[in-house]
Amino acid sequence: MEFNGFKKALEFLESIRKNNSKEYFEAHRDEYEQYILNPSKAFVVEMGEHLMALEPTVDAEPKINKSLFKMYRDIRRMGENKEPMKSKIGIIFPQGGWSGCRLQKSSFYLHFSPDELFVAVGVRWFNKPMLDAYREYIGDEKRRVALDETLKKINALGYSTMGKEYKKYPKGFTPQMKSVDLSLHKGMATYKILEPEIIEEGDKLIDTLYKIYEDMLPLQQIMYEVSLRAKGD
Repeated sequence: MEFNGFKKALEFLESIRKNNSKEYFEAHRDEYEQYILNPSKAFVVEMGEHLMALEPTVDAEPKINKSLFKMYRDIRRMGENKEPMKSKIGIIFPQGGWSGCRLQKSSFYLHFSPDELFVAVGVRWFNKPMLDAYREYIGDEKRRVALDETLKKINALGYSTMGKEYKKYPKGFTPQMKSVDLSLHKGMATYKILEPEIIEEGDKLIDTLYKIYEDMLPLQQIMYEVSLRAKGD
């Protein structure tokens, strides 16, 4: 199937917001498949081929629980948000295989909703194995400073870095260290937010994403190296 953009996807997601129930979704499943699921599968195939030019080992599999996410929200694990259906569509291209948690792989990621197109690279939040691996990695001054320089170069191109979340330096890090604020991060990813309407034009979306992912590739490569150091899930 050729990818021609996500036609009427934003309109469908807006309708989900206004009628957020499993009953409404099931009554409109044909629209979901036409405007969201089938174009998502075609997008994963085409974007995956482009990404392999940047990273030959990137994973792109057009299936739910692989590159695609469920529409149903797991309300048991989603905190205060008890709405049963998601009104944003996430797509992920991890590196390093499908075993373990895909969100703990260094990934090319995006999601879109009626509000935005969010594009990111890296790992947006660390579980304990990844946090330990990240801190071990940046414990080396040369690697820490190199990561800092990489982020500065990416930021200079107009992208943002996920904010610091920890208030105190972890064990082994002191204020006197170069680039020590990197130890305050709970995840390590760069991102850009675009207008959502771009998803409706297939070629423009692919070209725009490729340029962003190419600019962010140095962080993707660093975080993939970090992920290889993680022990367990």
